[in-house]
Amino acid sequence: MSELVLFTNAMSRGNTVDLLLKMMGVPYKRIELAYGAEMHTAEYLAINPMAKVPALVDGDVVVTECAAICLYLADKFIEKEFAPALNSPERGAYYRWFLFTAGPIESAFTVRDLGVELNEEQQKSFGFGSVERTLSTLEIGLASAKPYICGAKITAVDVYVGCFVMFLIKYCNYAATPAMQTYMDNLSTHPEIAALMGM
Repeated sequence: MSELVLFTNAMSRGNTVDLLLKMMGVPYKRIELAYGAEMHTAEYLAINPMAKVPALVDGDVVVTECAAICLYLADKFIEKEFAPALNSPERGAYYRWFLFTAGPIESAFTVRDLGVELNEEQQKSFGFGSVERTLSTLEIGLASAKPYICGAKITAVDVYVGCFVMFLIKYCNYAATPAMQTYMDNLSTHPEIAALMGM
């Protein structure tokens, strides 16, 4: 089996992949890249032309984008049970909340951080519509967790969504809603997540 190599930075979304790999107990090599020149070398641009981290190299396979890496790892190591079975109904929620967080949620908060206010007409052209609607939808997803997004067992989507919610509360000074708090309390029963949360 080829060695997994994770290119990342301690202040990046790569922390989510780090966390997932640790929870899965999968060995890997971690290569820290500084922002700037180290992410723009010819060698690294051959791995990720976007000059961004994280990026995962698995032999001849290169996977970029944090959500894609998490999905790839959960399926590659399916025996670790961090992904629902392919034919299970839980796959619907698994894909939905992975891609909702990677798409509408990320876009909504990027626009919000830029101080851009979309009018109703502009909202029709943006996949997330409005920040308020996006957050309301996330709230519905978290409130429906039993106690995790796919049911009784934690999966990679909980690591991915949980890291986003943690970032929102810890670094964006966002007041946790009751649904967010309950969800994060449930995640914090896992030692690796508790350590990341500083609990």
